[in-house]
Amino acid sequence: MRERRARQERRRAREFDAFVAGAGGRLLHAATLLTTETPGATPGSTPEAERLLVGALARTCADWDRLRGEDPYEYTRQELAARFSHTAWRYRRDRGGLLGALPPQERLVLVLRLFEGVAEEQTAAGLGLPVERVRALCVRGMATVLSAPRERPGPVVAEGVT
Repeated sequence: MRERRARQERRRAREFDAFVAGAGGRLLHAATLLTTETPGATPGSTPEAERLLVGALARTCADWDRLRGEDPYEYTRQELAARFSHTAWRYRRDRGGLLGALPPQERLVLVLRLFEGVAEEQTAAGLGLPVERVRALCVRGMATVLSAPRERPGPVVAEGVT
């Protein structure tokens, strides 16, 4: 009996590790967009995004056996969105960047709709909002992003050309 249980645990661990290896990068990128941290070249350069993702992955791991037949990526993304929503007060300060000026709810809707490609109806259901509210948040967020001043690169000067 113990041996069978140990085999099941090893299989479960391998499956979860494979999921994290495949989806972890994209989920971390989504978490980084939500927290508006500037990603660095080293691990640990986005501590709030990593904390958010680790919490979502911990919940996914705990519920792994119950996810049979469900998409673990979708489950983890929903958990990530829920954790961000519940701690949105932490992310109200403007850290710069394209999404930094947006309120947390607009930022969440834009990340889900545009980066993750989640349909309006699915986003609304996941956040517990009417579809019209999700649409309005997306339009308002896009208007803010598109109206933000952009840095214009200076003229490119080729070396050795006089």
